[in-house]
Amino acid sequence: MPSGILIINKPQDWTSMDVCAKLRGIFKEKRVGHAGTLDPIATGVLPVFVGQATKAVSFAEGGKKEYRALLRLGITTDTQDTTGTVLTEKPVTVTQDDLRAVLPRFTGEIAQIPPMYSAIKINGQKLYDIARKGGEVARKPRDITIYELELMERLSETDYALRIVCSKGTYIRTLCHDIGAALGCGGTMAALQRTMAAGFTLDEAVTLNEVQQRGEALLRPTDSLFRECEAYTIPTAEEERRVRCGNPLKAKLADGRYRVYGCDGTFLALSESKNGILTSERNFFSAG
Repeated sequence: MPSGILIINKPQDWTSMDVCAKLRGIFKEKRVGHAGTLDPIATGVLPVFVGQATKAVSFAEGGKKEYRALLRLGITTDTQDTTGTVLTEKPVTVTQDDLRAVLPRFTGEIAQIPPMYSAIKINGQKLYDIARKGGEVARKPRDITIYELELMERLSETDYALRIVCSKGTYIRTLCHDIGAALGCGGTMAALQRTMAAGFTLDEAVTLNEVQQRGEALLRPTDSLFRECEAYTIPTAEEERRVRCGNPLKAKLADGRYRVYGCDGTFLALSESKNGILTSERNFFSAG
């Protein structure tokens, strides 16, 4: 059965689940999952896991992500992006220097109030379901981290290209909305492209058409997700048998995470070494 990771360049107007559904059809495999939802307006890097590789999804969801966003000043919308209904319109008199001056306020560890148009659940209801019925509920601020926030280019009197490196859970459209509020003229997100997620970049991404044409040839091995971890090959068949039975190993390794391989080079597990004991965090071999 097909197994591995695809770095999809998600097209605009597709949901992340639309992409997974398309890939289930291409590979005839039910086990397909993505790491890190992209809104339909967004394009760019969407890591998708197929078959046995879906065991690795939880390891890909965290970590830093990089985006390029188009901030449009002078308007606000109910969705905080240009797909929504315009709520306010104001003239824009701010300069590039004005925008640069407020960006440090949104850098580092900050609290962000999630938008109403999001999949977060409150009392069992998704916020976007409440919003679509015209409702609004109080949302608690969430702690996020903006590692880098850079003004890339002024495209017009109202439009600016931003580069953002941020933590999991960051809403870029809310960031655009909040920057506009800080400038006094309002703002919304007009476009978004994710350029990096789970350590994979846009240069590594493929289109759905390419997957349709080339299929399994484009699947990356599961261990590519952990390429920053050192590799460790189990030296004996008996020790490999013990690992396959769920037992820890004694190994003269520095503390840390390791990609663990069998005697024949098969990727077996992501493991943690501590005080000379190597213990599996997640196994990736098939049982039996």
